Amino acid sequence: MTIEVRNLSKRYGDRYAVRDLSFTVLPGKVTGFLGPNGAGKSTTMRAIVGLDRPTAGQALIDGRSYASYQDPLQQVGALLDAKAAHRSRTAWNYLTSIAATHHIPRSRVDEVLDATGLTSVARKKVGGFSLGMGQRLGIAAALLGDPSTLILDEPVNGLDPEGVTWVRTLLDALATEGRTVFLSSHLLSELALIADHVVIIGRGEILADSPLDALTTGGQSRVRVRTTDTTALSNRLATPGVAITSSERELLEIDGLTTEQIARAAQEADILLTELTPLHQTLEDAYNALTHDAVEYASTGH
Repeated sequence: MTIEVRNLSKRYGDRYAVRDLSFTVLPGKVTGFLGPNGAGKSTTMRAIVGLDRPTAGQALIDGRSYASYQDPLQQVGALLDAKAAHRSRTAWNYLTSIAATHHIPRSRVDEVLDATGLTSVARKKVGGFSLGMGQRLGIAAALLGDPSTLILDEPVNGLDPEGVTWVRTLLDALATEGRTVFLSSHLLSELALIADHVVIIGRGEILADSPLDALTTGGQSRVRVRTTDTTALSNRLATPGVAITSSERELLEIDGLTTEQIARAAQEADILLTELTPLHQTLEDAYNALTHDAVEYASTGH
């Protein structure tokens, strides 16, 4: 199932939470949704599942609005608030009540409890759950209808390292099955390990809509070079448009040349290279560059 956001705008008074957003989330991929606090991520996700009514534009799932599905949980699973379950209810009771109102077999409750590691605490009240356990329960609810599409807002928030790895493995497996996975996260290093595509917004507008590889290799690349003769190599490579820096002995970082160009120049000058490593910008580098002017609350260094 494909998620289509078409010219989506949502205004509160004279302020736009999102303005004229358009992007597509395709099945068989994990699409990361990024942006600073207040950028409009939650508003967009809520609009997709019909919790916020757009001021203009629309958000469709396989060409239909979420509200038009008779069995929405069997089409779209969403985690937008890990604290949605009432504190006085047990995990089992919470999931069973959802299953009963959506014609989902009770056996499925046991399956998602087991899949999310909550079987041992299924009869405990949600009020006693840690943040990580609450996240697991929210994911269990999203999986309850075995949906083709998953929309998850900060699914790894509060999880320990084992839980973060579990979520990564789960989402990768779901995308491999051909499902649509759309998630937001502030853990950029973690998202870089799983996302195939990234949508970045700032101040309610699109800043990037790109495959992850294109985003992280699209910036200026740098090459790290180690050699016992840095002076000779620097002299050999010093041409207009080439920047060479050194932070330690026998190490150079070179902008403006490819690894092949550097290797060929070293070979021609009979200079031995002990390392030649391309250094592409990370997702964090790309994100910070794109959102630099779109951060609502920016800190200052001392």
